[in-house]
Parts: sequence; C-alpha cells; structure tokens
Amino acid sequence: MEAHEEKPIIYTMENKPIVTCAGDQSLFTSLYTSLAQQLPREPMEWRRSYGRAPKMIHLEANFVQFKEELLPKDGNRALLTFPFLHIYWTDCCDTEMYKASVKDDMLRWQSTLRLHGSVDWLIVVVESEAKKKNKTNILPRTSIVDKIRNDFCNKQSDRCVVLSDPLKESSRSQDSWSSFLTKLRTLLLMSFTKNLGRFEDDMRTLREKRTEPGWSFCDYFMVQEELAFVFEMLQQFEDALVQYDELDALFTQYVLNFGAGDGANWLGSFCAPVKRWNGLLLRRPIDMEKRELIQRGEASLLDLRSYLFSRQCTLLIFLQRPWEVTQRALELLHNCVQELCLLEVSVVQGALDCWVFLSCLEVLHRIEGCCDRAQLEANCSHTVGLWTYATEKLKSLGYLCGLVAEKGPTSEDLNRTVDLLAGLGEERPETVNSLQSPYKKLNEALSSVEAFEKHYLVSAMKKGDPERAEGFLDDSLRSYVAEGWSLQVTHTRKQMAECQKLLQQTEDYLQTSALLAGDANLTVEERKHFCQEILTFASQPPTVALSMAAFAQLRQMQFSPPGAVVHVGAALQLELRVRCLMPVAVKVEQLAATLHFSLEQGGARGRAGSAQRRTGQGPQGQGDGVVLFPQGSPLAGAGMGASLLPALELYEMQDRSPSDSSLNSTGVVCKNMHLLLRRHDSSASLDTPTAGALPAAIAVDDGAQMLRARDITLQPGDNSILFTAPTGEPGSYTLRQLCGSVGRVQFVQSHIYPVVQYEVYSQEPQLTIEPLSGPSVWHNLLAGIPQKVKFTIATGHYSVKKGDALQLSNTDSMPILHSSCCSATILSSTGGHALSIQSSEKVTSISLPPTPPYHTLEFQLEVLCHIPPTPFKPDIERLTNGEVRHRPKSHADRGMINIDQKVSIDCPWSIYSTLISLTFYVPFKAKHSILSAGKRKYIQVCLQNVSDTIFHLADPVLTECQPTIPVELLSLNAKTQQTVCSQQSVFCLWEMRWVERLPLCLQCAFSASFAPVSASDAHTAFKPYRYEFQLDRAEILPPSGDQHCRTGTLCGLEVSITRQAEPSETEGEEEESTEIEGLRTTKLMYEVVDNSSNWAVCGKSSGVVSMPVAASATHRVQMEVMPLFAGHLPFPNIKVFKYLPHSAVPAIQPDTDSCLENDTMSLLDKGLDDQGDTASIRSRGSVHSVGSGEQQRVLPMPRLEPFSPGQVFYLSQGRQVLVLPVTDDHVMEVNVT
Repeated sequence: MEAHEEKPIIYTMENKPIVTCAGDQSLFTSLYTSLAQQLPREPMEWRRSYGRAPKMIHLEANFVQFKEELLPKDGNRALLTFPFLHIYWTDCCDTEMYKASVKDDMLRWQSTLRLHGSVDWLIVVVESEAKKKNKTNILPRTSIVDKIRNDFCNKQSDRCVVLSDPLKESSRSQDSWSSFLTKLRTLLLMSFTKNLGRFEDDMRTLREKRTEPGWSFCDYFMVQEELAFVFEMLQQFEDALVQYDELDALFTQYVLNFGAGDGANWLGSFCAPVKRWNGLLLRRPIDMEKRELIQRGEASLLDLRSYLFSRQCTLLIFLQRPWEVTQRALELLHNCVQELCLLEVSVVQGALDCWVFLSCLEVLHRIEGCCDRAQLEANCSHTVGLWTYATEKLKSLGYLCGLVAEKGPTSEDLNRTVDLLAGLGEERPETVNSLQSPYKKLNEALSSVEAFEKHYLVSAMKKGDPERAEGFLDDSLRSYVAEGWSLQVTHTRKQMAECQKLLQQTEDYLQTSALLAGDANLTVEERKHFCQEILTFASQPPTVALSMAAFAQLRQMQFSPPGAVVHVGAALQLELRVRCLMPVAVKVEQLAATLHFSLEQGGARGRAGSAQRRTGQGPQGQGDGVVLFPQGSPLAGAGMGASLLPALELYEMQDRSPSDSSLNSTGVVCKNMHLLLRRHDSSASLDTPTAGALPAAIAVDDGAQMLRARDITLQPGDNSILFTAPTGEPGSYTLRQLCGSVGRVQFVQSHIYPVVQYEVYSQEPQLTIEPLSGPSVWHNLLAGIPQKVKFTIATGHYSVKKGDALQLSNTDSMPILHSSCCSATILSSTGGHALSIQSSEKVTSISLPPTPPYHTLEFQLEVLCHIPPTPFKPDIERLTNGEVRHRPKSHADRGMINIDQKVSIDCPWSIYSTLISLTFYVPFKAKHSILSAGKRKYIQVCLQNVSDTIFHLADPVLTECQPTIPVELLSLNAKTQQTVCSQQSVFCLWEMRWVERLPLCLQCAFSASFAPVSASDAHTAFKPYRYEFQLDRAEILPPSGDQHCRTGTLCGLEVSITRQAEPSETEGEEEESTEIEGLRTTKLMYEVVDNSSNWAVCGKSSGVVSMPVAASATHRVQMEVMPLFAGHLPFPNIKVFKYLPHSAVPAIQPDTDSCLENDTMSLLDKGLDDQGDTASIRSRGSVHSVGSGEQQRVLPMPRLEPFSPGQVFYLSQGRQVLVLPVTDDHVMEVNVT
C-alpha cells in the first residue's frame, strides 16, 4: 500500500476523485487491481441541477489510504483534493476479534469523519470460505453483519455491504462483485454531485461579491478553474471550456470598463510593465509557471492571457476543433494589443511585435502537430490570417532594428535588438531540440541582415537589389498559387513586374504584364496600364512569344457540318469562341491554328462514325459538333498553371482478329504521357513566366496546313471567330497549337485539350440497283410482268462527264424495256435530266448527265423477267447422311420461288465490270394431280397466287407435248377469265380420253395468261404463264396363268421411268453424267414404298438406274410384290431422285448397290405432290468407320436431290388393282338336330 499512501498529484490530466480506504489494508491491496479495472466499465447517468441535460459518464477513482490530514479543512475549495467517499474494509468473522479490536477501530474511524463533517462512508465485509473452515467456533455470517449494522448503521443499513469470495471465479462471487460495484458507483456519484453542487453555489456567491472592496479576480480565477479541472477530470471537455470562456468574458468586460473610466482596484496588478514577451506556450497541458503567477497575483496581462488561451487550446484540441484555435488565436492577439493600450501598460518598443510573432508561429506549429497534411491543405484558409499577421510583425521588427535599411543597422538598432532578444528569455525545454521553433526563427531573423532576408523577402527590394528580390518573389508566388490566394498572387506579381522592368527582362515583364492586364483583382486603370505596356512593346523588335492563357481563354469550338467528317473539297467551317481577358479592344493581325495531318485515320468513309463520336461526344462534348474547353481555376486561367498537371488524353485501343474481326483485347492509351511524366520543378512552361525558357516565336508558313483568320479585333469578353478548314487531301486533321499575333508579340496556346479533330475522306463511286419501293412494306420484284428498278449512283470523287454511259449486258430471260419519258435526278440540284437509252443485241447503253463529285444520281428503268416453263429446284437439300446442304434462302414462308438474274454493267469510272444480282419472285405456284372416277381419269392443275398483287387470269390451256400419243384432253373449265387475289388458288380440270391403252408416259404443258388488275399500259398487258409436268405409269401383273392377283401370292411389279425432255444447261452442270459408247447417261435413284401397308415388297425396294440423256428414253424395272389384303388396292408409291455422287474420291471405294439398297435406308413418307416443298432424305444408318487401331476414315456419301414440283408425275397414282382372296379348301361340318 505504499503506492497508495502518496499524496495524489494535483492539476494534471490524470486526476481522479479521491476515495479513502481504512481498515484491513492488506485485504484492500489484494482487491485493488480488480476494483480499479471494473469500476469504470459501466457508465452511470449523471443528473445535475438547474435543468441541465443528463449525461453518461464513466467514474474512476483514486484509492488512497485513509489519513486525517486528507479530510477537508474549513475554507478549502480544492475539489481535486477533496475525498468524496470513505470505505472501511474488514474480513472479520469472529465475534471475539470483532469486540476486541475491529469495533474500536471502526468507532475511531467514524468519529474522525463526524469531526470533519464527512457523511459519505461505506463498510465492506469480505466473506471467505477458506477462513470459515479454519474457525470452528464462529457464528453465522449474518451475526457479524447484523452487529455492524446495529452498531454503526442504525438508519442507513445500505452503508454496510457484503463481498463474498471476490477472488473466486464463481457465479456467487460475480453476483456479489456486481452488486458491490453498483453500490460503490451510486454512492460515489451521489457524493460527487452533492459536493460539486455545493462548490458551484460557493463559486456563485464569490462571483456576486465582485463589486465589494478587496475582491480579487485571481482568487476567483483559481476557484472557477478548479471547477474546470473537475469537468476535465470527468472528460466533459465542453463544460470545462465553458468555465474558461466565462473567465475570459469576465476579464474582457472589466478591461473595457476600465477603458470607459470604471476601473477595478485589482486591475492594478495587470498594469505593471511587461518584462517578458516570450509568446504563447501551447505544448504543455498546464503552464504551471504562469498559473503560480496568477495564484500569487503577480501575473501580467500577457501572462494571464497566455495561460488562459493555452487552457482553451488544450480543450479545443480534445474536442477535435483545431481550426477554432486559429480563429481564437487571431482574436486574442488583436485584443491583447488593444487591452495593453486601454490599461496603459508600459511595453518596450518592439516587444509586442516579438510576442505576436512568436505566438502566431506557436499556434501554427501546434495545429500542424495535431493535423495531417491533407487536413492542413483543406483548411489552409484558417491559417492565412496568422501567417499574414506574423509577416507584418516581422516586417515591423525589420524596420525597427534597421535590417531593411540600405546601409544596414546602426549601433542604436543593434542595442535595441539585444534588448528585444533579452526579453525572450531562455528557450523553453519543449522546443530546445526543434530546429524550426519560433524562438530560433526570431533569433535567427534578428541576428543578421542576410538571415532576415530569408524570412522576409521584400527587404531585398527596398535595398535596391531587384535580382535577388525577383527570385524570392517567384518562390513566394508559387506558394500563393498552390494554396489559391488570389489577392496575394496579384500583389506579388505587381512587385515582380517592377523587378523585371528594372532588370530589363522584356519577355518576363511582358508575360507578367499580360497576367496583370487580365487580373480582375486590379482596377480598370491598372489593367489598362499593363495592357498598354504590351501594345507599346508590340511595335518594336524582337518577336516575343507569350502564353495565350494570359491573353484569352478558349471557350468552345463548333463544326459546321456538325459531324466534322466531310469529303475531299467540301466546305468545313469552325467557329471558335474565345474570351478576351484584356480590358480594351485588341487588334490581332492573324489568329492561326496549326494542323497535324495524318493518313492513319482518314481516307475511308467508314471512319466517319468514329470521328463523329470522338468529336461531338465525350467528357467535354455537347453533341452537334460542339467541343467545350475545360475552364480551370481563376489563377490557372490567368496563366499560373505550373502547379496543375495537364489533363489526360486517353484513347481506346482495340486488337481485333484479322480473320473474323472479333475483339481479342482492348485497352487505353495516353497520348500526352510525355507531359505528365516530366519533372515539373525544372520544366519550362508558358504558363509560368519564370519557370524556364519561353517558347520560341512561331513562324507562320503560308504553305503549311493551318487555320487562319486575319485582321480580327477582339473585344473584352466573348468573341466569335470563323475559320475555313482545308479539305484538299483525305486524312485526319488535328488542331495542335493556337497563335495570335499582335504586332511583334505572339500569344501561343501550345496545347489544345480536349482534342479537336476532323476527318476528310475520299469515296469511290458506287452503283446500286434496288426495287422501287411501293406502298406495301413487303415489296419484291415479280417475274413475268414489267417491274421498275431504281439505279443509284454515288459519284464519290469521280466527276461524271458528258458522254459517260453505263453499258448493261442484255439477257434473253430479262430484257430492259424502253421508255420515252425516262429521266435522271441529281439530288443536290433541281429539275430532271433526260436519259438517252440505246439498245443493241447484246448491250444496252444508258447515257448519264454530267454530275459533279460527291453527288447522288438516281433514275429508274423497267425490266421484265420471263418465267421459265420448268420451275426451279427447291432451296433445301440434304445429303444421304442427313447433313443439310446450305443454299441461299428464298421467301419460303410464302412459298415463292425466286429467280436470280445477274446483270453485268460496265461503268465509266472503272475498267472492271460490275456484276449485280436482281432477285425476282414467281407470283404463282402450280401443282397437278390425277383424279379417278371408275375407269375415267382427270388431270387437275392448281394455280395459287403467292404474291401480294391481284391478277386477271385468262385462257387456261392444257396440252400434250407429244402429239403422236393418242390422248385427248377435254377441258371442263367454264370461265375463260377470272380474278385471282393474294393467296387465292384457282383449280382447272381436264378429262383424259384414250382409244386403246393409256400410254406409259405423258408430257403435259399448262399455260395461261395473266396481268395485274392495276395494269393500264401496253407493257403490262397479259403475259403468258407456262407449267410443264410429266406423267409416268406403273403396272402390277398377276402371276402367270392367273387373271387376277391373290393375297399372299407374289405378283410382278413393272416400273417404267421415261425422260420426257433433255436436262437444261443448269441441270446439266449440277448432274454428273457419264458417256459409254457414245451414249451419255445420268443416274437416278428409285424407291418403292407403301404407306398404307397393303403391299409387301419382296427383294430390293430401291436401286440406282442409268437414264440416257435423250428425250423419250425409257427404263423399266421389274420387281416382286405381295398383296396383303383382298379388294381394290391402290398402287404402291414410287419415288424418283437425282443421284449425284460425291465429288471427292473416297479412301475406301464403297459398293454402290450395297450402300443404296440397304434395308436400313428409307425415304420420308411424303407424297410426290409435296416433294417440291418438303422432300428430304435421311439415313438411319451410321457412317462406316475403321477399327480403333487404325486411323478413322469417313466415307463420302452420295447426294440425293429431289426433282422440282411438276418435273415428275406418277401416272398410276389413283389407280387400283383387284386382289382376290385365296381359295378356302377347308371342310366345314354342320350337324342339324
């Protein structure tokens, strides 16, 4: 307990409420650590009087051994030495011991407390199970506690508490600790509140006596500061600061009253002459030296103010309000000067300047010590007043001590300097080791002229040394610009201009004059003076380059046309808007912008989109071809941009695959990296006149790529300047520099950001042919009737001259119809131009009107595409292994068949022919069928209008192409002409009549005339439509010797395949033919299928035959079939396909018969009528593969191609054959009873 017997330290930040401990000291020592740690863990609500808001506080205590001298004496108001609670500790459990010693000790303890009026006490009985076991004749625990309560706690039984086994880790021990700590906090807070309230009442009483004679402010100061110490001890810093603010206000009011003639006697002690002026001391929480002076009544005005502000500064820093310290410090320094004058205090000349200078630096150093650099930079406006005030006082000391005199200080000045330095006293221990302490700075500044010049730069100007002053001013100017002090920047520039003019630094002087001429902080007369200085030098050599930022600011630039992408030779204008910073109108002989020409991005029409996005959009773009220039801070706009980094110029970079143009990677490239990574402390800049060498004057070459505007008068404020951009060569043009010439003075903008760029492209002539758009959204060219097509010629860089013509190759399937009123239109001109069309057997020549470059020429022509009699092939084909063979798709959703017509055109601007394809669509879809009624046969032709046009259909005729065959076709159609709407079908019917026997094959041709309903001229009169098809016949023969077929009996099936016509040229190219002994043949594949399961095909059901390439060539195939049911059965279906072998030679030659006649192969069960639309072939077999030990080789499969609708007709479709049931030889017995 020796540590607890020491007297507590007074007036430190670690002060705590005192609690005395009597009784068993060894017992308390064992519990002290746990008690000191657990007491402040739980907060307590502190309720105060006079309606003040309650607060949550954490109570701590300084436990000391009880001594009578610690009890308060009469008149002692020191709360920090006042014991708020007294505790008696005992672990007695024996009645005899209690009566013999413990009770008497408690009586002496309470008697001492009552003698000094202390009523806040507590008795703690500590229970220990181990001690109970050692004592055999003891009473229960309640007997000792009851005796203590009866003897000492008559009406205050709660003043005796029991603490059970406090050193054990049991639940009972924890509950006992918790209860004890709650009681201790409650009693301590009650005592603290009661004594604090009594202290406040005494303090108010003392303050109300301030008008009585003998009242002392210093005594009252110590009392109220005691209250501040208590609040600070409880970490209630705001309440503590209020106490010092009240003392500050009270003292200030007395000083003001003294100045008004109502003075207090106690103020006389503060009117003593000032003997020490060592400034504020803010590095200690409490300046005990000055506090003792105040306590003894010997403090001067500066001592009182210094101590009071140091305490306020400490509390404000605890409250994290350091910037309020700077504000209060500035007010304090000014108020102290005024109070010294009001109190008529005698001060040595210059002493007050020393005190203010040291105090300013002390406050600034204290703030820098508790704030990081980012906070200091963000709140530099709070410190500028202190820096300025310190500068003024240093300047005053320089004049006082003769440090700025031209001849140096005199002996009188040196004596005065010695006296001032002596008043500073010795340096404080806190700053002895600091190289930048305020004490050392002031000593150094007053010690010599050279040292003073380092701390106050203007002294060099006063001594007639402008060269050194200009360097000092430049450093100061950079600091002001970096921190944003515009008024200081203006004032420093004026001084720099004087130095530069004395040193005859023409370029630097003109640059500074330009900055001052555009500085809004100066008056108009001053600005005009500096502007006139520039204009005067402009008429004299040599040529000088200055920064454009000091002369004018770029606001925006607008392109016309807005896209900033034009063709070669086109007109492109740029409107530049600038804000002139000069106070008067300035005539500019030439304003020129240099252009950087590049072929990397220009020269192609495809670059227009990217250039437009780059120019009209982005962070500074508004669209519509407008580029906005960023406006910096006022200081940077005035030409001091050395501390500002240039903006990033970022461009997107994409790496694409050369094969499919897919994006591999993307990135960002910085184009002005050389400006960002250079050293800024030694780099030259136009914006900083003294940072380095200015750029050389720009020589404007008449032959260079530049934008020029001559003889311009720039008025103060916004101006608009129009440039005409050069567009003579294709490429990309980027604005790099801007130069305005005013006599011999050139104002240069060395870098323009954001990037201003336009592109000039050169386009090749283009010819397009497309259908003339009609009222319908779904508009196509229709075959068979005249159609209008539009020719569009984009001339590009080519100029169409008189005599130029388009040469179109003629084709028999699509003739060009002549028209006497055909004319061409040039989009940029008015009126039409007549076209001259001349046609020969092979070529149609169209003379073009003269057209300038980069214009569009349009004209229309009528063409007619003939409908071929044999329909085209379907679009979808499959290989025998199921793979789809891709071909260009037609309008399959409407069932229209397309015809591609290729036109070869010779253009005057190219030596090569242009091949253009036009797609026509057949407006009709035809199909035929055989109908039977007994032995009578009918041919039905269905014609469907699959277009959107309404037609007149007239004169449907069906003929047999071989007149030698004795077949008569009798028409059963009543109407000769009818209207066919869109998607409407017309059915025509003919009856077949024959004399002897129906031939095996018939080749028929259906023809009709059609015309649009809206047709009015001769060109769109009725046009022919022809549809050819072929009828084949298959027969089933009964077995030899039988007249009819029977179920379960094999019958012969004879299939006759006849070629009605030779294949066309197109078909001949696709079909692979072979020639054997002069006979050219092609291969066909047939397959017999029975969808109704009436027949069973015996033997092979499919095969490949060789058909001669000649009309009427016939091939017969014999096979056996077996009827499965009796009755009139329909003939099985027979399908025929083109067999096109694979072009590649297989590694293993396949067996054709085994490949094609395999039973696993089947065809889609579709009728032959639908083959043209949906016919396809699929194979359920797998491709042959070699074993796993060998390299896998895939057999190339042959390709099967179905015939187009109408090319193959099944003549026996609809025929039936009579099948008799087998003879029943079974005997049936019938019994009749």
